[in-house]
Amino acid sequence: MIAIYPAEQRYHASHGWLESYFSYSFADYYDPDNMQFGPMRVLNDDYIAASEGFGMHPHREMEIVTLVLSGRLEHQDSMGNRANTTWGGIQRMSAGTGVFHSEMNPSEEEAVQLLQMWFMPSEQGIEPSYETSSFDPQSLHGQLVPIVSGSSDLQQAGTVAVIHQDMTMYLTELADGQSVQFKQGERRRVFLFVLEGSVKVEGGSESASLGRRDSARIEGQANLTITGQSGDSGRVLLIDLP
Repeated sequence: MIAIYPAEQRYHASHGWLESYFSYSFADYYDPDNMQFGPMRVLNDDYIAASEGFGMHPHREMEIVTLVLSGRLEHQDSMGNRANTTWGGIQRMSAGTGVFHSEMNPSEEEAVQLLQMWFMPSEQGIEPSYETSSFDPQSLHGQLVPIVSGSSDLQQAGTVAVIHQDMTMYLTELADGQSVQFKQGERRRVFLFVLEGSVKVEGGSESASLGRRDSARIEGQANLTITGQSGDSGRVLLIDLP
């Protein structure tokens, strides 16, 4: 099954300094039928104004991944970590038994655009931790590049962040007519999110077209083909989930 979730149907929260689009039930948006997809609990598409952000606040028992799409994001936490991230960088924080952190836009002129994703961990009570990793944006052309993984076979220090869940996040960029294939394991799920452009996704007898910021939740498809179908590159996030 390929279930499509159009971008325009996401919940939109506007706070002046923050424009946020929720793919799952979150904060003031409550939908008992849209709480999670496997262990994936949150995907917020955020636009944070210059010199604004989220002050120190707590988290626990959640794996939090931040992908900055444009601009720059500054992270600080109660573990003593401090980092600045832009496109090509990943932040992964395991909240575990409890941690405080802040996320601020350090620019006085430019907004920062990011995806923040929360995943339920494979086990409770782990020690909080934080890391940054980076990938080469040029490497995304025509292939699925792992950026976060719970698999030791895919983890590479500095390039693939480690997450406490049986899942892997990939990025790819596809020119018009260019395709990548992904084999979906038995009893696995795939979440697709189109960052830019548009793509066609095919699995078995099903197919669908997705535009910018559309998403798909896919189950029971052994082999997936994703094909770029716009003049500009189609940039796609694929998450393999239990």
